[in-house]
Amino acid sequence: MVQAEARMVTRDPANVIIPLAVPVLLLVMNGLSLENPDEELRSGVTVMDYHAVPVVLALVVTMIAVMNFPGYLATYRKTKVLRRLAVTPASPAMVLVAQIVVSFLQMLFGIAIALGIALQFFDTALPDDVLVAVLVLLALCLTMYSVGMIVASVAPTPNAAVAMGLIGFFGMAALGGMFGPMENLPERLAEVGSWLPFGAAVEAFQSTWVGETVAWENWASLGVTTVLGVAVASALFRWE
Repeated sequence: MVQAEARMVTRDPANVIIPLAVPVLLLVMNGLSLENPDEELRSGVTVMDYHAVPVVLALVVTMIAVMNFPGYLATYRKTKVLRRLAVTPASPAMVLVAQIVVSFLQMLFGIAIALGIALQFFDTALPDDVLVAVLVLLALCLTMYSVGMIVASVAPTPNAAVAMGLIGFFGMAALGGMFGPMENLPERLAEVGSWLPFGAAVEAFQSTWVGETVAWENWASLGVTTVLGVAVASALFRWE
């Protein structure tokens, strides 16, 4: 099942290339546009490390989980694939798990590409606390998958899933630092952005880069969003 889902994903070049290319493009743009990307905020941690790399990591996860992932499930529902599978040993839940596995591998590949470019060409430092950074990444994946499941649950068609995913993605990312540090936003918007899961993840990654304790508000945002997402998706999701 995982192999079949991987084959389906690779047959759509846009859904493979865009989530990998856009974060890299944003990384390069930040490297070129930041006034002093090599300025050290703390020993060994530059402006590039602190502001650009956490945003890029959050972008990879969010684009795949909120934009790509729901579209496949909506397509399977519209084409009656899930209904047909419901009467076979290969249940619709197996499709869901297989799709999550494939998209998660795609996330890891995208993160590896982005970090590789950052390390090779921008002399980016690894997080001071790598273990906590990995935990933040896993928490972000769970959160964004739960948001993606909400989109898949309420979207009547694949096009609707794409549109809703785009709105959710840009709404969270714009307030979470995609177009510049959150502190550059008006105070109220910055506060809203920091409570949304994208902004909370960016702040959490920033804390791991400088060796600070991740704020409880960041964990709370990711945790509450995950619980709400799972609850809403469980109540609204239909296989057909």
